[in-house]
Amino acid sequence: MNTSFSAGNLHGLSDMEVAQKIAKEGYNELPSSKPKNVFNIAFGVVKEPMFILLVACGSLYMLLGDIQEGLMLLGFVFFVMGIEFYQEKKTEKALDALKDLASPRALVIREGKTIRIAGRDVVTDDIIILQEGDRVPADAVVLDCVNLMADESLLTGESVSVRKRIIKEGEQAFIPGGDDIPYVYSGSMIVQGNGVVRVTATGMNTEIGKIGKALESIVEEPTQLKREMGTLVRRLTIIGVTLCFIVIGVYYLTRGDLINGFLAGITLAMAMLPEEFPVVLTIFLALGAWRISKKNVLTRKPAAIETLGSATVLCTDKTGTLTQNKMTVTKLFNGKDIFEIVEDHHFPEPFHEIIEYGVLSSQANPFDPMEMAITNTLNSHLQNTEHVHEDWLMEKEYPLSRELMAMSRVFTNTGTGEKVIAAKGAPEAIFDLCHLDKESLNGYKRGVEEMANSGLRVLGVAKAKLTQEQENLPLVQHDFDFEFVGLIGLSDPIRESVPMAVSECYQAGIRVIMITGDYPITAINIGKAIGLKNPELCISGPELTTMSEEELSVRIKDVNIFARVIPEQKLKIVNALKRNGEIVAMTGDGVNDAPALKASNIGIAMGDKGTDVAREASSLVLMDDNFSSIVGAVKMGRRIFDNLQKALGYIFAIHVPIAGLSLIPVLFADMPLILWPVHIVFLELIIDPACSIIFEMEKEEKNVMSRPPKDIKEPFFGAKKILLSCTQGVGILIISMLVYFIGLESGYSEKAVRTLSFVTLIVANIAVILSNRSWTNSIFKILVTPNKAVKWVVGGALFFLILILNVPFLINLFQFEKVGFMELVICAFAGLFSIVWFEIYKYVSAKRKKAIL
Repeated sequence: MNTSFSAGNLHGLSDMEVAQKIAKEGYNELPSSKPKNVFNIAFGVVKEPMFILLVACGSLYMLLGDIQEGLMLLGFVFFVMGIEFYQEKKTEKALDALKDLASPRALVIREGKTIRIAGRDVVTDDIIILQEGDRVPADAVVLDCVNLMADESLLTGESVSVRKRIIKEGEQAFIPGGDDIPYVYSGSMIVQGNGVVRVTATGMNTEIGKIGKALESIVEEPTQLKREMGTLVRRLTIIGVTLCFIVIGVYYLTRGDLINGFLAGITLAMAMLPEEFPVVLTIFLALGAWRISKKNVLTRKPAAIETLGSATVLCTDKTGTLTQNKMTVTKLFNGKDIFEIVEDHHFPEPFHEIIEYGVLSSQANPFDPMEMAITNTLNSHLQNTEHVHEDWLMEKEYPLSRELMAMSRVFTNTGTGEKVIAAKGAPEAIFDLCHLDKESLNGYKRGVEEMANSGLRVLGVAKAKLTQEQENLPLVQHDFDFEFVGLIGLSDPIRESVPMAVSECYQAGIRVIMITGDYPITAINIGKAIGLKNPELCISGPELTTMSEEELSVRIKDVNIFARVIPEQKLKIVNALKRNGEIVAMTGDGVNDAPALKASNIGIAMGDKGTDVAREASSLVLMDDNFSSIVGAVKMGRRIFDNLQKALGYIFAIHVPIAGLSLIPVLFADMPLILWPVHIVFLELIIDPACSIIFEMEKEEKNVMSRPPKDIKEPFFGAKKILLSCTQGVGILIISMLVYFIGLESGYSEKAVRTLSFVTLIVANIAVILSNRSWTNSIFKILVTPNKAVKWVVGGALFFLILILNVPFLINLFQFEKVGFMELVICAFAGLFSIVWFEIYKYVSAKRKKAIL
């Protein structure tokens, strides 16, 4: 069978030709924002309040004649820049990887095979198959098409879609705009039909490239969490600046020294400034999206990572998501008998016609798994028979519609000249087209029921003929005089990982709802096999049509299976669930799924079989179309937000004692100050990597998928968590101040007391890092849980602390004094003791939760 230019007859480019074209023409991409270089990052650091405070302190020390301290503080700027540079590059690398994954895809023919590639890998002369919902990856000429229409508003500004036609010999290039142009353009969207095109221009040579519009696939949007953190940072900054001025005033009034008052005020400001918050948030969301991509889920909108942990319902397709999407024709029904196909066994003649017309009603180069299965059956059993019609010419295609779930294709028999029509679709639609009598209808319905009871997907097949005299084709399929040919039963095995993934969802307090176009009996069988709750309860598409929104909202509380559903009805299901207060994650792959994907809290598009329209309406893209990957993404989303909470909790916990040790001695004129800017900077060199690397790399808690979803209305880091974290900080402050006061009372010098207090603070800092790695496990379990970053950050902190306590130059720089080994051991124990109450709190909380369960 031939169309005027069949995709099946095109060989496409070879791998060598593709490599040569990429080397010569470059990748098919437009310029986007350039990666940050060293100077960009340096400029970003210059704008940071911490940088300004460091420069101010360094300048003051220089003015006071303390060149060493001034130079050291200014030198720390380069350390800060180094940390910033590392974090920026790590984040950038993650975002670049995501951009590559998010680029539009293209279905191309290369070396005779149909493969799906990233749009950026398309080259000139590539043969591309375009289908409804695809975004055109490059400018191309139309070689063949059926009802092909494109939305070119991105180029022309005209919202009405335009019709395309096949190019005629000798025609030159056209400019975009208007109907019946034999070209499609990069960035436009196919809204109807399908076609085969050959690429004429890529990258900057396309029409959109000439306009010079830079497109970026990932656009960072301010999420709810970012807004929440922004508010918190502003409040803490205001408090810090206010206290800074108060300290300067108090210091000057009690001690009469304005310069040192400025240094004390700046020290407190540095201690109060939550400069880690925005850095941590950016890194966690960027690397979180990258980590989720490793689970075969692409994050298109950062807000989805936040919402993942709150999802209460997962609505999923069946085919390819719960099943393997490896359809095979298992049974055939010819109106009288059912025949089970077994490989290498005889295929009886009475069933040949079902496959013959099933193939004729499918695409010439099928991408749909069911059409591929029917074509494979023809190739396996009927090759070189009179049932293969490669020489027939296709005249017209009647696509599947909402009103009639069947498609027909009209062919001209090149031998006889008569027109042959092949139809395939939902059995009830085929029965309707054939205008069957009641007796025949009941007999065929029993065949459908028997196949469906076996868990098979059932398609009906019909045929019709037109004589040479009947030249004009009717407008609708119903006007043909169809004759019923038979039923095709297709099986699609369940993915092995799905039952466990469904069980994991239930443990995590997440409902799973299956939405399928299959028969209720087939859907119920699948539901039982994967472990859905209440599998015997099912709502069909026709029922859904007659149901009011209020009635559906009540029924949907118990029903987890929807069968014979058309894509447009998904929106009704989403709205009913949302009306019940559910946080909905919805999968979809077609153009008609886009409204439901957009309306759901987390729209999940299929990356393999999904259209670009669905991808662009979604928050996440499922790159392997596997349900288990969604569950993996939910688990990863919960891990990311657990770890982010731990990081923010740690930031609060450590800033409280630093601020307290900077402020309390100022309030008493006869007390020596503990912390100066150099001490804060040293602490920051531990705090920054700890909160952005250690906690980001931490594994998920054991109970991550055995607790209910987070209430989406609950603030991410609310008053209770802030209070708990600050209480940790108060504990460290009390221990450090005790060491400070005991040191003074015991007659130690000012520098010795500062040394003892600082060692206590550093050890307490390390202890709180380790303790906060888990809010459920004890410190002993935490210590044996691997985390590569811990040994580097903690080991580095201890190494540099030993240097500071033993190298004369550093001892002077930090205004320390050599103290005895026993004193240091006592301070270390005091620092470790500061986390004992939090460990007790974790133990008691765990006991209480067990008692409740």
